[in-house]
Amino acid sequence: MRHPLLKNLTAFALPAILLVAASLILPRIATFPAEWQAHLVSAPYLIFATLIILSFHFNRGRIFCVALLLGVAYWSCRVYLQQGLVDFRAGMIYQSLAVLLPVNITLFCFVRERGVLTTAGRLRLAFLAGQAFMVAWFVRYNYVEVQQFMGRELVASPFLERFLLPQSALFLFFAGGLLIAAKLLVRPAPLESGMFGALLAVAVVCNWLATEHLVPLFMGTAGLLLIISVVQDSHNMAYRDDLTGLPSRRALNEQLMGLGRHYAIAMLDVDHFKKFNDIYGHDVGDQVLRMVASRMQGVKGGGRAFRYGGEEFTILFPRRCLADAVPHLEEVRSTIAGYQMKIRSVDRPKDGQEGKKQRGAGNSDQTVSVTISIGVAECCDGSATPEAVIKAADQALYRAKQKGRNQVCT
Repeated sequence: MRHPLLKNLTAFALPAILLVAASLILPRIATFPAEWQAHLVSAPYLIFATLIILSFHFNRGRIFCVALLLGVAYWSCRVYLQQGLVDFRAGMIYQSLAVLLPVNITLFCFVRERGVLTTAGRLRLAFLAGQAFMVAWFVRYNYVEVQQFMGRELVASPFLERFLLPQSALFLFFAGGLLIAAKLLVRPAPLESGMFGALLAVAVVCNWLATEHLVPLFMGTAGLLLIISVVQDSHNMAYRDDLTGLPSRRALNEQLMGLGRHYAIAMLDVDHFKKFNDIYGHDVGDQVLRMVASRMQGVKGGGRAFRYGGEEFTILFPRRCLADAVPHLEEVRSTIAGYQMKIRSVDRPKDGQEGKKQRGAGNSDQTVSVTISIGVAECCDGSATPEAVIKAADQALYRAKQKGRNQVCT
């Protein structure tokens, strides 16, 4: 089983690939036909429109707000900043974008999802509209002191002078990137991965604003990253079980269609699961399911774990026979049986301070053992359908329970 931290690093793969690809394409754009270059300028608008429609359709309010923010930022670059920072208005708009973009992207990465047209969603849209009004007010009435405040030097450093970005914006981009990266390392998720990549792309745009073709290329890349993240997140909702993190029964059904002629299927069931729910409550029952799923994910021998439904799970072994699968299933069973799971005592007070007093007096969280029963069947020549093999595995699971549970039967 791979180390969780290394597994979580894969959340950075897609942003890295697309941003590196954009960097490699950039110097070659000048060789493209003029018509292609013209399309590049309008492409971000199409990308952001697509992103807005997708996020609205899937009710992803956070991405909807970020899409609007990026669309306005790109429009501002095209309308006000195309000639550079030539006057107060251009400078004020640029510095406002450089400060507000990292703040908002980081903020929307950490707030809870509340939908698009809900009360919270409308408040967030009003929050963005308020920012736009504030910037327009500063530009209209020439608030030079605001521009000077945002552009002031925080640290005397020749290295920082190389950047077009003001030091306050550099700090915000850096801090936002670290916060989102830390969140991804703890709990990777497609939407946060997309926002991390979008933040990096926007930082490149703000710092190399005058580089030819860079603004549409990297703003488009930011939008594309977010589109992919919305699609990935929606796919996970359909094909991944939210409680355990395992692929769902829908994903299992699709895997069954491509198993081939030679495979083994195991059905797993948590022993006395109803008793856990009745004695300790459904929260502990959920804890049991998550623990079992986490151990199943480490199955070896090419096995793939799925949540079948309720307290039942499935492990597929493509291109494996019973003799190959049983030792690995036995290892999963013994690992779960040997694990001592801590649960809160049923009489432990909910008040945190009182709970600490009881722990100090010698009361400790209770531990329980969880066991599973496993039935496994195989298809050797392609004559049996996957549904028939699952039925045979279910019958083997029934025999395992009849024999006393906590065992593997074929």
